[in-house]
Amino acid sequence: MIITITMNPAIDRGVSVEKMTPEKKMRCVQESLEVGGGGINVSKAIKELGGLSYAIFPSGGENGRYFEEILADKDIPHTAIKVASNTRENLTVVETASNFEYRFVMPGHELSSTEFDRCFSAIVMLSPLADIMVVSGSSPKGVPDDFYLRLAEVARKSNALLVIDASGKSLKLALEAGTYLLKPNLSELASLVNKESVDEEEVKAIGQDIIGKGQCKMLVVSLGKRGAILLADGVYEEIEAPPVQRVSTVGAGDSMVAGMVWMLQQKKSFSEVARFGVACGTAATLNSGTQLFHKRDVYKLYKLVKTKELKL
Repeated sequence: MIITITMNPAIDRGVSVEKMTPEKKMRCVQESLEVGGGGINVSKAIKELGGLSYAIFPSGGENGRYFEEILADKDIPHTAIKVASNTRENLTVVETASNFEYRFVMPGHELSSTEFDRCFSAIVMLSPLADIMVVSGSSPKGVPDDFYLRLAEVARKSNALLVIDASGKSLKLALEAGTYLLKPNLSELASLVNKESVDEEEVKAIGQDIIGKGQCKMLVVSLGKRGAILLADGVYEEIEAPPVQRVSTVGAGDSMVAGMVWMLQQKKSFSEVARFGVACGTAATLNSGTQLFHKRDVYKLYKLVKTKELKL
């Protein structure tokens, strides 16, 4: 099955206000509450697609208990490793006057070395069940720098594909560890090569270098609402997302990862994997607040995703 690993899960709270105004009470409406964090969102999305995944994450306090209850209600199998600190809570505010979206993301509490060891032991114990392992989202303090290296070794021993969706320093560490699939955006790709920015014309050379070094098998560079660029062995394509009226971008990246993982498990081609990921990410933008996508929207959009072959 697919195993998802979320080291920094969160309760995702969403509200709307007419206008963001400093030093005044703002009356909130349309409150939504969901469990989230990178890997958790991937598990929820795979469930919506009709698949099965197993979620592993640390859980603490009242938020942690609520978190586990919601996953049980959604019938998502999981192992929650008990930790001392309360599971974090994030907030997304939509200003209806402008349709701007403000996202307040908490750092999460530090894991003790004992808590981290318990998390890693759970991953090792369940790894023989995995054909794909997905680690997604931020890492709180207390997660050691060699985490991805250790995960890569566990995945190799289990003959599982490792998919890492990370940013910043974590993305560089993921590259050093080696993974099957990486999904950076242009700014994250720039950070990998120590540049302020990169343009789309530079993606091919950077991607070929990364793949040539064996640091990943498949590189999908997200272009946001425009789609993505795919680079893999003998494949270089631009995946064009269909135009939609976007409501919220919350969970779009995680939905994209889930769609690609879902297709990888079904042994689809590189192009099909990337196209379906773009369809899932686009479908997630149709919903407000903390919702992800609806399966029916994904398959409608999948038929509309366009692919342009580029010259290697």
